[in-house]
Amino acid sequence: MSLHDSEDLRPVRRALLSVSDKAGLLDLARRLAALGVALVSTGASAGMLREAGLAVTEVAEVTGSPEMLGGRVKTLHPRIHGGILGKRGDAGHVAEMATHGIAPIDLVAVNLYPFEATVARGASFAETVEQIDVGGPAMIRAAAKNHADVAVLTDPADYPALLAELEATGGTTGAFRRGLARKAFARTAEYDAAISGWLARDEEAPAFRALTGRIAQTLRYGENPHQRAAFYRTAETRPGVATASQVQGKELSYNNIADTDAAYELVAEFDAAEGAAVVIVKHANPCGVALGATLAEAHARALACDPVSAFGGIVAVNRPLDRAAAEAIVEVFTEVVIAPDADEEAKAIFARKGNLRLLLAGGLPDARAPGLAWKQVAGGLLVQDRDAGAVTAADLRIVTRRAPSETELADLLFAWRVAKHVKSNAIVLAQGGATVGVGAGQMSRVDSARTAARKMSEMAQPPGAPVLASDAFFPFADGLQAAAEAGATAVIQPGGSMRDAEVIAAADAAGLAMVFTGLRHFRH
Repeated sequence: MSLHDSEDLRPVRRALLSVSDKAGLLDLARRLAALGVALVSTGASAGMLREAGLAVTEVAEVTGSPEMLGGRVKTLHPRIHGGILGKRGDAGHVAEMATHGIAPIDLVAVNLYPFEATVARGASFAETVEQIDVGGPAMIRAAAKNHADVAVLTDPADYPALLAELEATGGTTGAFRRGLARKAFARTAEYDAAISGWLARDEEAPAFRALTGRIAQTLRYGENPHQRAAFYRTAETRPGVATASQVQGKELSYNNIADTDAAYELVAEFDAAEGAAVVIVKHANPCGVALGATLAEAHARALACDPVSAFGGIVAVNRPLDRAAAEAIVEVFTEVVIAPDADEEAKAIFARKGNLRLLLAGGLPDARAPGLAWKQVAGGLLVQDRDAGAVTAADLRIVTRRAPSETELADLLFAWRVAKHVKSNAIVLAQGGATVGVGAGQMSRVDSARTAARKMSEMAQPPGAPVLASDAFFPFADGLQAAAEAGATAVIQPGGSMRDAEVIAAADAAGLAMVFTGLRHFRH
C-alpha cells in the first residue's frame, strides 16, 4: 500500500446492506460482523441476517419511521442519506450530523430490483413498474458521490475483493473506493437506460437515447492490433454470440464476434422445419449458404460455393450439431462454429481441434422480431429498426412476360433471404437451395453481378441454371444484362427505379422471368 493510499484509508465501522439479489449476502455479513462492523439492513435482507443469528439494526429503527407505501418508502431519510453523504473531514458536516443524531455509514451494499429480468419475462406493465427501484439508486449514487469516505458495492462478485481489502488494510483505500464508485455509476446508468428504453419502446424517435452495456470480455485488440477493444453485453436476450456458451477453443477476437453474429443472424432466416441450413461467413459476408436434408449435406453444398474463401471462416447452423456435421466441418480450417446445440459425439469431434471455438446459443434468434440497430458516426449515433423485413411468394409481383417456374420461385426466395445479409451492392446467385455465387460490397451493382458470376464459374456447377437476387433495384439495364450473361434464368429485385421499364424490357428480351418485392435490403 502506497503512502497516498494509507492517507486515504477509511475504516468501515457501520455497513448498510439492502440487496435484491441475496447471493453471497450471508458470507459478507458474517465476515463484516467478525471484523466488528455494525450491520444495518432493510426488510427481507434484515430478516435473512437475523435468521442466521447475526445482530442487525432495521432501517426503520435508524430513521424512526416505518416502511410505508408497500415498501416504496423506507431508506429515503436524512438519517440514511446523511450518514452516507456526510464528509468525515468536514467539521461543519460532523457537527450537523451530531446535532441531528446521524451516524456515519461507511459501506453501502445495494443491488437493485430486477427490472431487466422482469421485462425479459414479459411481465405486465403494472408489475414491471413496481420493479423500478427508487431508494436503491439513490443510495448507490450517494455512496458513489461520497467515495472519498464511503465504499459502495453493487455486485455480489465484488464482495470477496472488499473483504480482502478490509482484512489486508483494516479499511478501504481511495483507489479501491474509486473503482467501486465508477462501477456504481455505470450500473445506475445501465438501470436507468433499461427503464427509459422500456418506456420508449413504442416511440419512433425519443428525444434521448440511452445505450449501455456490461463488460463481457476484454479483447486482445480490435479490428487491428493497434486498436484497443472490449465486448459488452446489452440487456437484450436475443440468442446469439452474446448469450452463447463457449464450449471450447481460443478466446474470441473482435472480428470473430462480429463475423459470428453475421453468420448466426443469416442462418436464423431458415427455420429448422424447412431443412438443415448452413452458413459460412468470411469478413462479415456469406461465402456459402445452403439447405440440405442433413447438416452434413448442407455444409458440403455451402462449401462448394466458395471453398477458398471458406478457409478460416465462421460456420453457423440452424439445428443441433451431430457427429456427421462435426466431421464435415473439421475437415476445413474453421475459426468458429455456432449452433443452437450439439450432441456429445459432435462435441468430442470438435474437441480434437483445440483452437476451434464452439459456441452453443441455446436457440435461434427470431429473424422477424423487432429491435434496434445502431452505428456510431462522428459526434453521434445512427439508430434504426433492425431489418426484420421479409417477403413471401404472395408478396411478389411478376413484371415480365414469363413467370418463374416453381423451382425458380423457391430459389428466388432463398436467394432473397441470403441477399438481405450481404453487404451492398449485393448480388446472390442461387440454385437448388444453395448459393453458387455471391458478389458483395462493390461500388457498382454490375461489378457485384460479375463477381458473383466469376465465383460461380470457379465452382463445380450442378446441372441447371441459377437465379439471381439483387438487394436493391437495377438503375440501368446493364445489371440485367450482366445477370443474363451469368446464365441466370430468373431475377428477384425490389423494383422502383425510374428505368424499371427499360430493365423489364431487357429481361423480356433475354427470356428472363423477373419479380419485384417492393422491399429493399441495403446493408452498409
